[in-house]
Amino acid sequence: MAAEPPRVVIADDQALVRTGFRMILSADGIEVTAEAATGAEAVDAVRRTRPDVVLMDIRMPELDGLEATRRILGGHDPGVAPRIIILTTFDLDRYVYAALSAGASGFLLKDVTPEHLVGAVRLVRSGDALLAPVITRRLVERYARREGDARSVHRDLSALTPRELDVLRLLARGLSNAELASRFQLSEATVKTHVARILAKLQVRDRVQAVVAAYETGLVRPGEEETTD
Repeated sequence: MAAEPPRVVIADDQALVRTGFRMILSADGIEVTAEAATGAEAVDAVRRTRPDVVLMDIRMPELDGLEATRRILGGHDPGVAPRIIILTTFDLDRYVYAALSAGASGFLLKDVTPEHLVGAVRLVRSGDALLAPVITRRLVERYARREGDARSVHRDLSALTPRELDVLRLLARGLSNAELASRFQLSEATVKTHVARILAKLQVRDRVQAVVAAYETGLVRPGEEETTD
């Protein structure tokens, strides 16, 4: 039996952006449950319509996307919280990094192609993270531990096994499950088990937050060469 299509809230202060995204998603059978022009409207729309995914502009009046993300994810149990994709016009933006640290599942540039937009919504709805390795790594390397914000630095890595630490190091470098499997000479199923255990032990919802935790705890440092052991 096919899964129900994702239900989406679009939050952006530009009406043309909202309209364009609605048309793209609707054409692919994805239901847009509400639109919002401010962060406050986005928080209200999520409470009213309980979407699977929120497309959240980072810069909006009244309440920006960062604070709206915090309020939405802070008001839900992690198991039922909607997935949030941050929308931005810049791929290196400290506000985007802060949103990822707060629990967003990834980000998209506003000039995203229709195919990529639809694919991103379906990907995060399935429980995965929208992790574009090069851009996300660049973003995290630029802003991790720079802001003086210790919210994510509390992560305790002591619960991870040596193999899990090795997997997390390379995951933070952007390697896919297939690449991790090849590197460690494991099956992809075994790698997925390692990743799931890492997420559970760190109490993070997806790979994006695991990457943030790896940098903010100092397990991986900006500019370091990839570990090959």
